[in-house]
Amino acid sequence: MNRQRALAVTAAGAIATALSLAAGAAPASAEILDAKAADARADLLGNVSPGLIEELADTFGLTESEAYDRLAVEAVASDLLEEVPDSLDASYAGLWVAEGADEILVATTDRAEFTELRAEGATPVLVEHGLADLEAAGTALDALDIEGVYGHYVDLEKNTLVVEAADEALAAQAIEAAGIDPDLASAATAEAPELFFVRGGDAYIVENSWRCSVGFSVRQGSTPGFVTAGHCGSAGDQVTSGEAAPGTFRNSVFPSADRAWVAVGTSEVLYDDVNMYSGARDVANANQAAVGSSICRSGSTTGWHCGTVQAFNQTVNYAEGSVYGMTRTNVCAEPGDSGGSFITGNSAQGMTSGGNGNCSSGGTTYFQPIGPALSAWGLTLVTT
Repeated sequence: MNRQRALAVTAAGAIATALSLAAGAAPASAEILDAKAADARADLLGNVSPGLIEELADTFGLTESEAYDRLAVEAVASDLLEEVPDSLDASYAGLWVAEGADEILVATTDRAEFTELRAEGATPVLVEHGLADLEAAGTALDALDIEGVYGHYVDLEKNTLVVEAADEALAAQAIEAAGIDPDLASAATAEAPELFFVRGGDAYIVENSWRCSVGFSVRQGSTPGFVTAGHCGSAGDQVTSGEAAPGTFRNSVFPSADRAWVAVGTSEVLYDDVNMYSGARDVANANQAAVGSSICRSGSTTGWHCGTVQAFNQTVNYAEGSVYGMTRTNVCAEPGDSGGSFITGNSAQGMTSGGNGNCSSGGTTYFQPIGPALSAWGLTLVTT
């Protein structure tokens, strides 16, 4: 897709977020989003597998044409996500795809940005708190160790730091203990998160004892291997059997993060796709998907499931320790799905970490973004 600088885009309709102060503002130009999405759609035609279109249609109740429309808007949002934070700087308060994927919203704390945003075809949402302030409040929580507090994330639409705990009183206690301005945070009740032990696309066995999942094929120079969840093994642990090639955990981080990479033999073949359990999904790049974008997960216990991205930079307090910088989704998963692939379209997103719920009643699942693993260890994603 041709990358074009823009600060936000819109479709018709009012903005309905809890802290929006933009009511009555002149509507932004929907034609700009239409034009950008049309360019993206043209690039997608013929380059998207029929299976992906079927999945989106099933997950979101779309026609084939509407599925292409959604992918096109999400592609535009992914491009904007690279431009918007730097363009707005301190006033930036988040970017997300609307629930119906018919617009992309950008929040700012500075009404003076509205003219420039509208000139770019933007829908500005005026909010009280900048993203940097909300994330800084979350950092203050990370220094605490309170049993029953399960994590926190920034809800972009509500412009608040959500603190999750066994009950709201405990979450409120954590907010107070961290010295956070109550206007910045809200308390929420949640289930205790648990780690998922097993694969991403294909299963592998560590030290002849436990299973986990392949995330994505990578190379470190000429050394082939794959990325997976850090809680699946420590540096030096051996992959002894399973569908993946035998290998050795070269690097692993858990807790604080949940990422690892496994080196395999130099003669092993690396595949540039993800097991969908009814076909395969090619991996083309690692472009980050925006909040609100569709996303799918592959794992050995429950196979292939899809949903949407809900938040970035989630802190998750597992019993084994806290991890930071996770991405929150409403894709279901179960024990045994760990390490597996999260992918949007043909863009690798990350590796399954843990969560709560199941694939019968639904739940929340967190993944480790792939970017930090690639950059920390000099890895190159294997792509089509």
